[in-house]
Amino acid sequence: MIPWQRKGEWLELRLPQPLESEYEIKRYLRLSDKYIGALIKTGGFSMKSVRVRLRLFPNEPLHYMSNWMPVEVLYEDDFCLVVHKPAGMKVHGEGGGPSKEPTLSDAVAAYYEASGQQCKVRHIHRLDEDTTGPVLYAKYEWPQLVLDEAMREKRIDRRYAAIVQGRLPSKAGTIDAPIGRDRHHASRRRVSPTGERAVTHYEVLEQWRDAALVALRLETGRTHQIRVHLSHLGAPIWGDALYGGKRELIGRQALHGERLLWDHPLTGEKLDIGCPWPADMTSLYEAVKKI
Repeated sequence: MIPWQRKGEWLELRLPQPLESEYEIKRYLRLSDKYIGALIKTGGFSMKSVRVRLRLFPNEPLHYMSNWMPVEVLYEDDFCLVVHKPAGMKVHGEGGGPSKEPTLSDAVAAYYEASGQQCKVRHIHRLDEDTTGPVLYAKYEWPQLVLDEAMREKRIDRRYAAIVQGRLPSKAGTIDAPIGRDRHHASRRRVSPTGERAVTHYEVLEQWRDAALVALRLETGRTHQIRVHLSHLGAPIWGDALYGGKRELIGRQALHGERLLWDHPLTGEKLDIGCPWPADMTSLYEAVKKI
């Protein structure tokens, strides 16, 4: 990795050899001609021999001010932020401004303000309102472009744990079943031959009489994908009443994002960020073993 450091709004690189043109910086950073051109046009690019400076961290005042609320930070650097999303909170509201109920985006905006960071809130992926786990944010436009591409190319690995009812058909397997809307229920999704391709990999870690602990990995990211797929196999997630789960011992679906794995947008370092189970999942785990 070439030496780099942040200097305020600027990223400074020490290249092994001078660039022949500004656009050759693509050899070292995943930047499009359009993005480089915009930097050059706005004075955000300078080059002197092997030292190159790019204005990748511009100050970006928020469009609205969120009320402060606590947020659990799992990972942070100049480019990325990972926070834990609690149950009962949406990742973002319907529009661009504040919503009636607090969202994770509101919490992140308040965190940026409180810590003196002038950057917009840019989520890279989402979790259902009642699913807990890590959510990845890009702080600036450039890492967002890189991470959005990584999501499209399935290079951001999301690992989940679920406590389900009954038994899955095998110890481990892959659920490759398209998911579409349920025309009889606006909030539900269902396995449908006309739906979008959806792939979930699973492994049964522990099996009890009427429940199991299952590890899951998403290959695609459809709405309610894990919930729909497990219900389709006859093993709905415990607490997930929308898809046939028992509303006992826990007040939501027992689904938690345990780990998030991706390559750092600048350094390429393999990042593996874990997220501990919330208390309600732990309590359910102890209870179902005794049933």
